[in-house]
Amino acid sequence: MAARDDQAGPEPVRLVVRVRPGASRAKVGGRYGDGELVVAVTQRAVDGKATEACLRAVAGALGVRRSVVHLVTGQTRRSKVVEIDVADRVRADVLRAAVTELLDS
Repeated sequence: MAARDDQAGPEPVRLVVRVRPGASRAKVGGRYGDGELVVAVTQRAVDGKATEACLRAVAGALGVRRSVVHLVTGQTRRSKVVEIDVADRVRADVLRAAVTELLDS
């Protein structure tokens, strides 16, 4: 039997980030191009270290555990699509608002 739509969990929050590897300090905030969230990390883009640092930085900036932040696409690119698993719609709305605030900072 298929699950009903009202019983399904909320959709994950999805965002596009632009990674700046090798920055002098880590920072999450600002907009690149058509709404990509800028994530500056100190790690260089070698062996996935900048990608992992990016995912940790996004989790920290949004106040979620690293384990709920997943890379969807862009393992070897500066532009990446990231998904954040959420427990309920209220939390999803809070995260979307936080992302909007980071984009405008």
